[in-house]
Amino acid sequence: MQIVFTTPGAPETLNAGLAVLALEKAQLSAAAVAADAGLGGAISRAVGLGRFTGAKGQVLDLPFPVSGGPARVALIGTGASEICAAVAEHAGAQAWKSLSASGVETLIISLAGLGTDAAAHAAFGASLAAYRFDRYRTREKPEAKPSVDKVVIETDDVAAAEIAFAPLKALADATTFARDLVSEPANILYPASFAARVQALTAVGLTVEVLGEAEMEKLGMGSLLGVGQGSRRESQLVVIQWRGAVDPDSPPIAFVGKGVTFDTGGISLKPADGMEDMKWDMGGAGAVSGLMHVLAGRKARVNAVGILGLVENMPDGNAQRPGDIVTSMSGQTIEVINTDAEGRLVLADALWYCQDRFKPQFMIDLATLTGSIIIALGNDYAGLFSNNDELSGRLLAASEAEGEGLWRLPLPAAYEKQIESMAADMKNVGGRPGGSITAALFLQRFVNGLPWAHLDIASTAWKKPSANPTIPDGATGFGVRLLNRLVADHYEA
Repeated sequence: MQIVFTTPGAPETLNAGLAVLALEKAQLSAAAVAADAGLGGAISRAVGLGRFTGAKGQVLDLPFPVSGGPARVALIGTGASEICAAVAEHAGAQAWKSLSASGVETLIISLAGLGTDAAAHAAFGASLAAYRFDRYRTREKPEAKPSVDKVVIETDDVAAAEIAFAPLKALADATTFARDLVSEPANILYPASFAARVQALTAVGLTVEVLGEAEMEKLGMGSLLGVGQGSRRESQLVVIQWRGAVDPDSPPIAFVGKGVTFDTGGISLKPADGMEDMKWDMGGAGAVSGLMHVLAGRKARVNAVGILGLVENMPDGNAQRPGDIVTSMSGQTIEVINTDAEGRLVLADALWYCQDRFKPQFMIDLATLTGSIIIALGNDYAGLFSNNDELSGRLLAASEAEGEGLWRLPLPAAYEKQIESMAADMKNVGGRPGGSITAALFLQRFVNGLPWAHLDIASTAWKKPSANPTIPDGATGFGVRLLNRLVADHYEA
């Protein structure tokens, strides 16, 4: 989809839809007032005759209001008294959602008088809303596809809006990259093909290296390798680096992603119902990939490293068994009680490798780790666990700023007893009570005292249905925006 910025009044009304904004109490924005005058008062008459209040997400759609004008006009409710960046983003997404399938080919969003920041964020919202994973639909009827292929943002200062949009476009592109990874079926996206897609990011300036099973075996990564031993797909560890700081040798910040490209549960086999969703059990690795993409795309002034532990958890004759004991890279031994608690086994070695090799300032891991987090927090918040209050506070602030919900949960030492093993240093599950907490406590044993946060995103990596117009049903790309904001606000020189 093409996005362009233009000054108000550009003659582009042929087969176009026009979106204008309304504030709370149905007060029209300046651009909406101007549009209303050009349409002979059609907008204000429709507002007066209906029940439009300007509430957030409310849309008043007027088809063919006047001859020679736009084919459709949509009045987008913002539920706000003024237009800020977040409001403009939501409105841009709502405008796309409302008119994209209407038959018009061009969507004009008029933001005259509202500033270039609002224009840039409306374009960003429309970009996110336009995401669609349709590459395998070969018989889809034309009328089922979006008709809009161009979004025109009317603003008073085109050059300034384009400058403001540049880093947001990099973020939208990176979110799309992450969503595509999470959406791919497991016969297409498996550890080696995932690694190949990340290797292609060298084109945006990242350095990428891939460790295979032989290299990981030499490093002693028995915990990670045990998960993938039942699959014919070779496990991979992907190391992504961005060196954008003034001092390229200064300690990086680090992000680690769980990348189980398909999770059958292994010998502890999952029920058949819903197992197809386990293609997105690599959402953490997808988010880390997207984050590294945007850091390079906007030339972030920071050194960062991303580590992806990529495996496929399958139940063949060579698969790991419940009761097996594996030795992690850290030297700690783990009794595998349940092979469906595999993500923490992958992260154990990935976290240890990261802190051991890179000595980063901190580590943040992202993982679709536990179903328990969905029971605890529902579908709008990811769980945050951390051994560092400053890092946790910064993550919560970034969460609020970007609208990607986090809720901090405790790491009580008393719960450590639940993962004690009679035969090894620990076991990989601690029972149903506090399942997300004991999983995080397990991971904490592999950070070696480094400032660390764990984001359990099992509740947020996939939305169906989604109530947010910036997130179409399916893969969300959760974590890319949140962590990009964290970096921009606190860690760039």
